Amino acid sequence: MFNMKYKNHIHSNQYSLRTLWLFLGMLGFVAVVIGQNPQHYNGRISVFLDTLQQQNFNGTILVAHNDSVIQNRAYGFSNFEHAVSIKPETKFNLASITKMFTAVGILKLVDTGKLKLNDTVGMYLPQYANDTIRNSCTIHHLLTHTSGLGNFYVDKAFTSFDKSKLNTTADFLALFEQLPLQFFPGSKYAYGASGFVVLGLIIEAVTGLPYDEYMQEEVFQIAEMTNTKAFPIDKVVANKADGYTSLFGDNEEFTHNTGYLSKASPGGFYYSTAKDLFEFSKHLRNNTFFSKEILNAMCTPHIQGYYTQLGYAVSVDTRFNQTIIGHSGGWYGVQTELMDFTKDHYTVIILSNVDTAESKGTVMVSQFFKNLIAGKPL
Repeated sequence: MFNMKYKNHIHSNQYSLRTLWLFLGMLGFVAVVIGQNPQHYNGRISVFLDTLQQQNFNGTILVAHNDSVIQNRAYGFSNFEHAVSIKPETKFNLASITKMFTAVGILKLVDTGKLKLNDTVGMYLPQYANDTIRNSCTIHHLLTHTSGLGNFYVDKAFTSFDKSKLNTTADFLALFEQLPLQFFPGSKYAYGASGFVVLGLIIEAVTGLPYDEYMQEEVFQIAEMTNTKAFPIDKVVANKADGYTSLFGDNEEFTHNTGYLSKASPGGFYYSTAKDLFEFSKHLRNNTFFSKEILNAMCTPHIQGYYTQLGYAVSVDTRFNQTIIGHSGGWYGVQTELMDFTKDHYTVIILSNVDTAESKGTVMVSQFFKNLIAGKPL
């Protein structure tokens, strides 16, 4: 266990949370008054980012306007035991942002006519154990979390499972294939990773390539994402952030999150850098991966999620004065977010290797940018 109080950046708190929240509120008000003019944002963003060292933020934050990076900050430690500083090029576990990669991989196949969104799972995975999934679950259902398959990561079986046996996409089926469905495909929404494993298997069936290899060739290389990979949990990797969990703010002390992790699946746990994620976002917005028609389908609301509407593995947040497209990731020792502000053309990427309470950390940083650039919720 690691008591973060032993480092300056952990509990100095020269700025109280109350002061910071007043600061955020004032900036949100100012953003509305100035009419969301991007030229007014950059100085305020810089001032806010300067405060995060005193607020004990641990991670990296990249801010871009159009296709140019204007801020790329690093805070805190990638390894607490040895006080290894985080750098802008540090690789972080992305958790569920990984699902965006899988969606792009599938939609590339739709764009080239190799599959259709209303195709059923059984057309590509005829041996899948559950006949309802084979015959009634479509690719559209899988992409919109309406398959009924659930979320194997949050099941107790995942915690106790021998994760050294999770090496291929098919290996993850052991965690959920034999379980009963939560509901009939298309009848409800329930966020989860299991459906994205099935999407990964469909990619493998259509292309003849392992999921990781296909993603490397058809997504990461195209977007010049040289630091995005699926690492075995026991592999020593240069510039990779270790994860530390406080059980989302419930504990004062942090512990390693290794017991909560596995090798990446199509539903989560890829590693990447803020710069790589920006390249991904930029290539997605600029139609590098597929046609504008497919991009529109990806970013069109198809279902109401818990807080926002959802496209195909993207949040379509229409609660503000401009739509925010993106995805977040949250797990033990992982908090991440990618946001594209569609009107003012800002991209914000937040990566952290600690989980914290909602009043600070990634959630607090995310809320600052939403208030500043997009105004208060409508």
